[in-house]
Amino acid sequence: MALNDRIPFGMSLPHRSPDRIGMDAVRTVAVRAEALGFRDLWVTENTLDRVMSFDPVVVLTYAAAVTLRIGLGASVLVLPVHDPRMVAHQWATLDYVSDGRALMGVGIGQPRHLREFQIPGEGRVGRFREQIELIRALWAREKTTHHGRFYHLDDVGLGVRPVQQPLPIWMGVGHPDAIRRAAVLADGWMGAGGSTTEDFRRAVPLLRAALERAGRDPGGFPISKRIFIAVDDRADVARGELLRWYGEVYRNPEGTDTSGIHGSVELVREQLEAMIGAGANHLLLNPVCRHVEQLEALAEVVGLG
Repeated sequence: MALNDRIPFGMSLPHRSPDRIGMDAVRTVAVRAEALGFRDLWVTENTLDRVMSFDPVVVLTYAAAVTLRIGLGASVLVLPVHDPRMVAHQWATLDYVSDGRALMGVGIGQPRHLREFQIPGEGRVGRFREQIELIRALWAREKTTHHGRFYHLDDVGLGVRPVQQPLPIWMGVGHPDAIRRAAVLADGWMGAGGSTTEDFRRAVPLLRAALERAGRDPGGFPISKRIFIAVDDRADVARGELLRWYGEVYRNPEGTDTSGIHGSVELVREQLEAMIGAGANHLLLNPVCRHVEQLEALAEVVGLG
């Protein structure tokens, strides 16, 4: 049985790289991924970065304009550094212009993100919860009144509301407390690409138990992971490409083997099958270079096209 017959697969848009990213590659990957049958396209948010990276809403809007059906997701927005009113408007607009294809992933971020944007660290969990509450209210209602700890507004509405009601909010969080929180607040969960395979294996049962306690069906809840990946029959080439990514982007060369997947079509397929066995019901495949070529190779791996 092909892997794609077992779970859906997402594909990363070219959007973050130590090398220049051409818009021809973005367009080709978006159009071809849709034609091959990938479920969704994904980007990250890295505003202040050491490598080239696009703004997520802008590049997803571009992808929306050149496609018709494929989902459009970000995992994750570092929500505490944003004003939730602006986020609500941006993502409602993306959902509207794409005719209901947006998937908004959010996370609480690292302390450095708060420092970079001069956001107080005090109460960041409370701020995060309130932001999600306010965003959902603005999406759902014509007029919203909200008086919380961090945000206040009276009888106001967005200029555009999402096609999807509700527009899905996924969470990309790793701390056990945050995973339990995702089971209550989120519409799906995605493990970070920088987190290890063993982190994912430990997180899934924790998430499922928290979903059951919350009265939610774990079988109907998206459980995913971003996987940085390189496919090549030459093992040294595949590993070298991933090693460069983890070394230059993450400054964590060990992630090449603890978090990433690299090797031949057969070896990559085996490792993805193991992730499904660990509980993934969706996987995001993130090539780190040669994006168009790798898209075709990964379609072969999972049985698309």
